[in-house]
Amino acid sequence: VQLVESGGGLVQGGGSLRLSCAASGLTVSSYTMGWYRQAPGKERELVAVISSGGTTHYADSMKGRLTISRDNAKNTLYLQMNSLKSEDTAMYYCAARDEVIATLWYWGQGTQVTVSS
Repeated sequence: VQLVESGGGLVQGGGSLRLSCAASGLTVSSYTMGWYRQAPGKERELVAVISSGGTTHYADSMKGRLTISRDNAKNTLYLQMNSLKSEDTAMYYCAARDEVIATLWYWGQGTQVTVSS
């Protein structure tokens, strides 16, 4: 299994980014897929998830500024982030959780998002 994130970078406050997570070895529509982030000195936290059935959940701190989606044909997960703030600066990770074996997780290597104020 491989999850490869892309789309991070440096953006000014108020700007937008779209992160992508290309999956191989698993089918994104069969897993709960999510985005997590970790800022320096802080714990990894949930940003957004989408279940195999399409149910989405967003972190309160970013609600209204995010859209998580997937393209089943491309087997890719996306995260559209708008109105970015300096506190959104972090490494963003893609994750896949098996919905049957709930303790089975796969993680990508992460993509850095830096928001300048």
